[in-house]
Amino acid sequence: MYNNSERRKFDPAKFDSSKSVNSSEWPFRLNFYDKSPWYEVSLEDFERHALDRLRVLAEIESSFARNRSWEELKSVTTRQCKDHLPLNSSSASTVDTQTERRNDHLGHFVLRLAFCRSEDLRRRFVKAETALFRVRYESDDTKERELFLQSRDFKWTEVSSEEKLQYASELKGLGIQQPEEGIPTTDRLYKVLRNSSALFCEHLRRTLKMRLMSSTARSIMRMDGDTRLTEILNHMSRGFVAGVASEYSGPTTGDEIRADMVDDLAKRHFPLCMRNLHECLMRDRHLKHFGRLQYGLFLKVLGLSIDEAIAFWRKSFSNLTDDKFNKEYKYNIRHSFGLEGKRANYPAKSCQQILLTDKPGPSDCHGCPYRHFAPDNLQTSLLATYSSQGLTSTDLAEVMRTVKEGHYHVACTRVFEITHAAAGVKKGDGIGEGESVTHPNQYAAKSIEIEKAQQGDAMAVE
Repeated sequence: MYNNSERRKFDPAKFDSSKSVNSSEWPFRLNFYDKSPWYEVSLEDFERHALDRLRVLAEIESSFARNRSWEELKSVTTRQCKDHLPLNSSSASTVDTQTERRNDHLGHFVLRLAFCRSEDLRRRFVKAETALFRVRYESDDTKERELFLQSRDFKWTEVSSEEKLQYASELKGLGIQQPEEGIPTTDRLYKVLRNSSALFCEHLRRTLKMRLMSSTARSIMRMDGDTRLTEILNHMSRGFVAGVASEYSGPTTGDEIRADMVDDLAKRHFPLCMRNLHECLMRDRHLKHFGRLQYGLFLKVLGLSIDEAIAFWRKSFSNLTDDKFNKEYKYNIRHSFGLEGKRANYPAKSCQQILLTDKPGPSDCHGCPYRHFAPDNLQTSLLATYSSQGLTSTDLAEVMRTVKEGHYHVACTRVFEITHAAAGVKKGDGIGEGESVTHPNQYAAKSIEIEKAQQGDAMAVE
């Protein structure tokens, strides 16, 4: 991948899980990633395994922004890893651990390329990677972890019982809450407890920081001529802005939405970006092109059929004649459903796409209010939109803090939690199992799901 003169192809058939762990390419679940991948990979694998890892790292960064405790972060990260980045211990007999570790190894190095381009990206990447390592370290099989540490030549000495007492206060400081904070580097503290994750997290942090600024940066310079790779890497580097969303390509509610239902659904279930578009449409009886595109695809995926979509937009554009509507707007509605033009079934826009493409102008209604509204306008809009659902002025400080830090999807997630608190959603729950909002349809679908569950419970009680 990096060394053109020394490439070799990865052959999964050569790995035998029954062999001793020391005979395998990746003998341990833990990895300091100090050996670059020198095997050929397909472009699909290059992107897929990096995206899987990015989903986990983006949720870790969201956890930091949401001030989760270490145990909460650990729980959320473990669930994310299970879904997107499984990495089993060597004792697991029913899974191909070598393929899992190869994918983990490849994804890490692709993201190194994506995040080596600026100091801010390097800092955020190292912080998230160090947290991921700590989660894995603390959950690793004790025997396998010890074998991994023995395989490394750290040139460190374990502390004796006498030294534990002598340096009790310093060793207590190794129980750091944030892995990126670092630890003292005096020689006496390099005599460290073998089971402390802090020093090994610090080792990884420093190693990554150094290599991101040197060898990885040189590698990215050699790749700049390959537009296929640079396009993928540019997309990856934007993953921390709004997480990594799955594309929504079909109805998320399980029910077809009728045109006359949209107004009521908007008031109860839509995220702020779609609420803003809906209210602008109702007020002005018109939306500009990018506003229609963003809102139209959202409604399509929510469950609005082509016939209902045409009925909805015709009623909304009530100041137009039928002839003008049919000539200038009906074709584009059918096009978004894949019924005209190249007949592509377009997915709804994710938070990342809304944040980073088609920046709105002064008279536009599309975009992300958390990013594109002025702070005063955003606070006014939040209170006007969600005060009836439980949002109060005292909640704004926390929401605006995350906005100021650039964690726009975290702010949206917190608003979701507040406005659904009456249904039992607690701070930290996100849209389920701690997950952050990364797609407007994800927000709306979960809100509708919660309401249906409440209605079902009420019927059961009756």
